[in-house]
Order: sequence, then C-alpha cells, then structure tokens
Amino acid sequence: MVIDMVMNERPLKRRKRVTVDYNYYDFLTFPAAGDFSSGGIPFRSAVQSFLSAHARPTLPNTLFPRLMTWDIQFRVGNGNSPVVAGEGEDDVVTLYVVEEDVARSSRSVYCDQCRVVGLEIILPALPSFFSMDHKLGCMCCNYEISEDDLERWLYHQLEDNTHVLHGVVHSNGYGHLLTLNGREGGSNVLCGLDIMNFWDRLCQTLSVRKITVMDMSKKYGIDYRLVHTIANGHPWYGNWGYEFGSASYGLTLDSYKEAITTLSNLSLSLFSHNPRRPRTHLQNVISFYQSISDSKLETLRDLFSFMLSFIQKTHKSYNPGRCENSKFGISSVSCNWSAKDIESVQQALIKVLQVACNANWVSKRALKGSLGKTAPPDLLELCLKNLGGMVAANGMVVNTRCNHNTMAIEFRLERFDSMYSRTFSNQPSKEDVVNDLKFLYDSILNPHTMVSYKPQATRDTAISSATKILDCKQLVKNYKPENVEAMNSFTIRILCHVELADHHKDDLAPPPELMVLPENVTVGDLKLEATKAFREVYVMFKSFEADKMLDYGPLDDSITLKLLVGLRGLVRVKGRCLGAHGLGRFRMERGTDNWIVDCMCGARDDDGERMLACDECGTWQHTRCAGIDNHEVVPAEFVCMRCLNSSSEEDDNSTALANKDIPASKTCRNASVTNVRRNRVCFTMSVH
Repeated sequence: MVIDMVMNERPLKRRKRVTVDYNYYDFLTFPAAGDFSSGGIPFRSAVQSFLSAHARPTLPNTLFPRLMTWDIQFRVGNGNSPVVAGEGEDDVVTLYVVEEDVARSSRSVYCDQCRVVGLEIILPALPSFFSMDHKLGCMCCNYEISEDDLERWLYHQLEDNTHVLHGVVHSNGYGHLLTLNGREGGSNVLCGLDIMNFWDRLCQTLSVRKITVMDMSKKYGIDYRLVHTIANGHPWYGNWGYEFGSASYGLTLDSYKEAITTLSNLSLSLFSHNPRRPRTHLQNVISFYQSISDSKLETLRDLFSFMLSFIQKTHKSYNPGRCENSKFGISSVSCNWSAKDIESVQQALIKVLQVACNANWVSKRALKGSLGKTAPPDLLELCLKNLGGMVAANGMVVNTRCNHNTMAIEFRLERFDSMYSRTFSNQPSKEDVVNDLKFLYDSILNPHTMVSYKPQATRDTAISSATKILDCKQLVKNYKPENVEAMNSFTIRILCHVELADHHKDDLAPPPELMVLPENVTVGDLKLEATKAFREVYVMFKSFEADKMLDYGPLDDSITLKLLVGLRGLVRVKGRCLGAHGLGRFRMERGTDNWIVDCMCGARDDDGERMLACDECGTWQHTRCAGIDNHEVVPAEFVCMRCLNSSSEEDDNSTALANKDIPASKTCRNASVTNVRRNRVCFTMSVH
C-alpha cells in the first residue's frame, strides 16, 4: 500500500448563493492539537484512523479496486464559517489522498526516490492524482473511454509538477515530499511557509517515520538552497528539521559542514576597494548595504542574511532606521545620545543641504565629511540614517534616494506640497534588493560565474565550497514516532526486526516495524502480530510467517512478552517466506545485471546524477567527474582514465618484453577491474 497525497487550489464556482453543508477545515491550523492524535501507533494504523475521521471517498471501489481515493477540503484562514458558493474566490484548497495496492499495479513496485536517497529497503507504488467524474465517457461527444485509457490518464498526472503539494508515504512510514509550490511556484493562495507547516503537522499526526525531499528550490531566479544555507547555516527545509541525507558526487557530511563554514565566513574585505583602481559595481553594492545596516557586515553570511531579512520585511514597510527588535536595525531610543544631541546634528546636516544647490543631490559620504570633525561618528551615522523626511524651513523636506550607478545614498531638499505623497526613505525597494541579490549571487557565490579575485587559493576554495553545498540536494527528516508517548499506557510498544531464513546475500533487511500490543501479550501472540504486520506492509512478505523469537534461546509460546522486554524494547523475529517462488519474482524484477559505480569523486552507487559507462571495463562514473559538463552530449564512445593508463602500461611492457625477445603477456586490460566487480545492491522491499 502506498498513500499518495496531492494538494491543489481551486476557486469556488460562481453559482447561486447556496450554503454548502460541508466541513471545511482551516488549512493554517489543521490538524490542530487534540483534533486527532495517533498516540504513537504505527503509520499503517494511524492513516486509516485519520481518513475515517476527516476524509470522504471520491471514487467507488469497483471502478479501480487497486486505487482508493479520498479528499479533504480546506478554507485558508477561516475554517469555521459556512461556505457560500460564489464567494471567497481562490480560498479553497483540496487535499487528494490515493491509496494504491502495488501488488495489483501494472507499474514497477520499485521506488526511484528510495534508491537515490539510500533507502534501498522500500518499494512504493507509483503515486497518482486525479479529480474526475465517475462516468467513463465524455459529456460533450459521448465518446466512451476505456478503463485502460482512463488508467493511463490517471498515471499521467504524476508528471504534473504544478501541484501545490505532492507527497507519497509508504505503508512502513517512509516517504518523500515530491512537489511544493508556494507563491514563487504559481500558488495564488498559499506561501511555501504555510504549505510546509501543514505538511509537517500532517506527518507528525500520521506517525510518519522518515521523509526525504530533493531540494531543487529556485527563488528570486537563483539557487535558493545555496543562499539560504550561507545566510542561516542550513537549507530552507532545515527550518522544519530536515538535515543532510545523502549527497551527490561522494560528498560526506563533514565535507558539507566544512563547506558551509568556509563560505559563510568568507570576508567581504576580499572585495574591498583598491584606491589605485576605479571602484567596481560589486564594490559599490557591498558598500551600499554595509552603509544602511547598523550592524557590521563583515562576512558573506552577514551580507546575505541582511538582504534576505530586508526582502522579508518589505511588506511591513521595513525601515532599518526605525525597525524595533531588528537584528540589523537602529533604535534611536536605545542609543546613548540625547534627543537634543540628535536634533542638533540633524539641523547641522540640513544647513549643509541648504548651502548646496537645491537641485543637486549630495552624497552621504560628502555630508558625513562636512561634519566629520564636529560630531562623533556613531552619532553622525545615526542622524544620517534618520535624515530622510525631516522638515526644514520654508516648507522644504529632506528627500533621499539610492543612486544605482554609484550605489550611494544621496540627499537633497525638495519642496513639499499636498499632492506629493512620496515616501522619504533611504532604503531601496524590494525589487532593487532582489536584483542586487541576483547580482551578488552570480558574482561571489555561483561557482560558474564567480568573479576573479585574489588570493587565487581563496577563490578556488570558495568555488569548491559552493559546489559542495549545491551537490547536497537530498534532505531527510526522522520523525521518530516510536519515541511518542502512547495514549494508552497499558500497552507494550516494541520495534520488531525480521530475519529471513532464506536470506539472499544481496537482500537488505527491512526496517523494524513498530507494534503496539496489549500488556498481557505472549511470545506466540508476538509471532502472529509480526506475521500480520509485515504481510500488510511489504508485498514481498505476503507469504511471510514468523517462526521464532531470537536472542532469548528456546521459548515457550505461552511466556508473557512483558517479562522479557518490559513495556518498551527491541525484539528480533526469524521467519521465512512460504511458497514455490518465494522472493524470486522481486529479485528478478529489479534486474540481474552485474555493474559497478567507481567514480573518482568517491561515489560507489547511483546517486541520481548523470553517469556514463566505460566501453572497456564497463565501470560507471559521473559525466561531470569525467570532464563532461551536464549541458554537453554524452559521447558515443568513452574510455575511462584507468583503462587508458592500463593500456599505456601494457604497451610499455610489451615494448620492453619484445626487446628481450620474450612473448608479451596477454593479460586482459580490465582484469583488475573485474576482480573487484560486485552486484549493485538494488533489492528492495515492496510496500503495498
């Protein structure tokens, strides 16, 4: 069984004003604490209870017996008021839930997502989403649609990546977040923060065990996972506890953390102005944001954290000069200067502007220099940041702007009238900051477009660190539902491991299953419950039968389990899969080809990146590591460096032996590679 969850937005259709008697849940709070609690029970049980309590079936079971579907309707922000058709456009979202029996599916039972992230033990069904009429025919032309055509259409919805939310969870509680589209992805109602909060609450409610996500997020036209990681020390999904899962190109956790630290702490002084050379646009941009921030911006983390914070606060009329409790803002109330001191310096600055021609803009640097010897630097900086909008004599007002050519703050006096509604602020607009963010990303973060600077070794390290951060796309969160307190204290909660008597050398053991049993359960009851649980969860265990409990020697089935493990524990059960074919079907379906991955980056298995095989030894490696860019076409013929070096050595040996009139050896050039060849671990457990 696989539970597939897809969420879409839809407007309420414009019809007559008819109140719809349907319980619309509040998306921003559902599932609320106390509405439904799994109580630490396994996912396979929690999801059924959840659907019974909140969802309604959408398709009859007789139409597609292997696909059972439900939906749940949500109002955004107001789930208690009745819904009136024709009102509240774009405020309704629908969660579609599809349960698929993969044992009866025509599709493969193997999961590409599980394989790539290292969860080789899971086999999900192919997820699907649909919203359709139950009649198998077209309402317009009366064309009859066959069930095969409809099934193909249903599965075709998998390729649609425009869903607001698309996640899949297998029966053992392992799953994947496949799609999340907030406002940047086209959502008209929900932002990414609201969607992720909903998804996280739902996973906790359903006792989900692990969720993986491939972080390919793009925001503001840049790789957001790199910028967010530099600014906050973790990717955006890390706000909900998602951590390093498995990386591409042989990247390890330690190397990933080191790359974040190295790049985040890179000093901005590397890009500082050289007086003997003209200022560059990059230097102007960095200096500008250093000038409008009260806190010192010394590293890349400081700079990008300030810019992201600035963008997020623009909808609240963000003004660092007057923003309270801001990390980078200034609070004139908390400064060490009296109101009289501040007013005196501000009036002096206004007099300087009055002396200047009213039509000319005066740079912040020039103003600061004019009073540099009469006012302390910190007081002068405070007054300059709050100078915009100050009223002068004769109805004049101080206006400020950001000069986009020099990236400098400039001031001048302008006449104020009742028709002039312009806001006087020395802060750039959100669009300006986003454009500057893109520019800085390309100039000092993007490994492909990074500007040249010295020392070269530091730049090379920065490129390597940025590449490593971008190579970490697979994130995982472990919810650990086994640690959640059970609602019923008179139960035993155990994690049950299973070992197969007919275990194949390439088979991986399934993860332990959480079982909640009565206090008086016996060893015999444990074996029955283990047999039932693993049959329900895994396709390949449909004929499984538990024989005995391990680690305790010979045990009578009547012994109470509580005496052995207490109220919580870990047990191992041994059994076998009965039947003539056993596990052979699933081993054959995964393929019987022997192949190896042995890349110079250290990768020893498929990590989802593009690869090619050597035509001589058959070993696979990344195209990028072989010097072929991802946008280049894979060559028709390819020989790896190992084989080229081996061939060169053989030629040298043959020449030396020929000079001694000794016949050359006919050793196969790829013999050394053949000796280390192993089967690719691809046998996974089927979830149904």
